[in-house]
Amino acid sequence: MRLRMQPLGNKNMVGARVEASRKAQGMKQKELLAQLQVRGVDLNASGLSKLEGQIRFVTDYELLALSEILGCSVFWLLTGKESAK
Repeated sequence: MRLRMQPLGNKNMVGARVEASRKAQGMKQKELLAQLQVRGVDLNASGLSKLEGQIRFVTDYELLALSEILGCSVFWLLTGKESAK
């Protein structure tokens, strides 16, 4: 497993939670990429790495697909909270 060489960026708020959720499920980046492609999200390994490193913007289509694949809400990906209350 390679460690991130660059510090986290500031282009999105979801990247760190995507990475944490993916790893908690024992999912590799390649597996996540395959599931994204099944849902019509064309993202390569470099793009996913940049997304998780918060140095790439996330589209609304990607955000929705990530929440479905990872089994979490879009709200949690954005805020780290379970609900708006």
